[in-house]
Amino acid sequence: MLRFNKAGRRDQTTRWMEEKTAEWFRENLSVLPTLSLDEDEESDFFLLACGAYNPLQGFMNREDYYAVLNHCRLASGRPWPLPIVLSLHEEQVRGLPSSGPIALFNRQGQALGVLVLRRIFRRELQDEAAKVFGTKDRKHPGVAVLMTKGTYLAGGEIMALKPRENGYLYPWEPEETKRLIVERGWNTVAGFQTRNPIHRAHEYLQKIALELVDGLLIHPLVGRTKAGDIPAEIRMRCYKELIKHYYPKNRVLLGAFPAVMRYAGPREALFHALVRKNYGCTHMIIGRDHAGVGDYYSTYEAQEFCAQFATELELEILPFENAFYCNLCKQTATEKTCPHSQEERMILSGTKARKILQEGGELPPEFTRPEVALILKEYYSEKKVEVS
Repeated sequence: MLRFNKAGRRDQTTRWMEEKTAEWFRENLSVLPTLSLDEDEESDFFLLACGAYNPLQGFMNREDYYAVLNHCRLASGRPWPLPIVLSLHEEQVRGLPSSGPIALFNRQGQALGVLVLRRIFRRELQDEAAKVFGTKDRKHPGVAVLMTKGTYLAGGEIMALKPRENGYLYPWEPEETKRLIVERGWNTVAGFQTRNPIHRAHEYLQKIALELVDGLLIHPLVGRTKAGDIPAEIRMRCYKELIKHYYPKNRVLLGAFPAVMRYAGPREALFHALVRKNYGCTHMIIGRDHAGVGDYYSTYEAQEFCAQFATELELEILPFENAFYCNLCKQTATEKTCPHSQEERMILSGTKARKILQEGGELPPEFTRPEVALILKEYYSEKKVEVS
């Protein structure tokens, strides 16, 4: 009988196997039932393992799943807005035991670790779409992905093989990120979530935050995003150039958050805040339409939603307004600081910026720094990416 317990972990916050446990696990793989994780589940698996998703210790059980859907809380009562689950199709369920250890593999056939299965239960796809995304519309990218998943879920704790190598050139585990924060002597840290290159409006908000805290964690999401979004490696080049030329080096840390983008708007904004607390942030920037897509969420709905949990987060939300360049002020501003009309304000969306680049145009310096614009122009000219 295979047994896994706390002795196989380094500490209470991570789910990495100790080397002896890992060796024993590899030797006994042949006697375990197996499951293959898709890209999203593999991402969640490693974020569970490294402690980014604390207090979760594995894929959600039935009680946590329904508590999250209905109340944005775990069964314990702690705030948690998104299901972190392992999906099963009916044919997979028939080949699994009702409980016990199951070896997990990725799509390339590499062993990832083990799920100590506690229970298999039904997944309510339509209800989940309506509650998590606020819509059942399959044109919503999050809903579209959800509807490809199986109608059963496997709940239980996980333990993971620590990757000897990973593709991240930047700190991606909470433990390492917090160590770097301590080394810099920061007591207060503002987190900034992004899946796009940072433009001047974002830069403006980040620098306002730097007036309030000791350091800034620029923490781009580098997992799966929707078609048409700029690849992570291009975005990371942009962030590096921006930090090199326009930020105080000792006050900014660039990390990587290897999660997938769900586009769940308000719920995902709360999720991003809770996770960044695990990375050592004391503050979290939540701007306009955080984690939104299309017109599914109102401009400040994410901020209003996070405010409902403010006293429980152990992290302060910085709810900044939409920033823009004002032709009369001759600077980036918000409604709080600019008295001029909409006609004098330059607001360039990501979609419009991609269209300009796709057509070989130049991004205006009021929208983005020239070093960033050059990287993006080169990428679009080489790849000829279609406008999403």
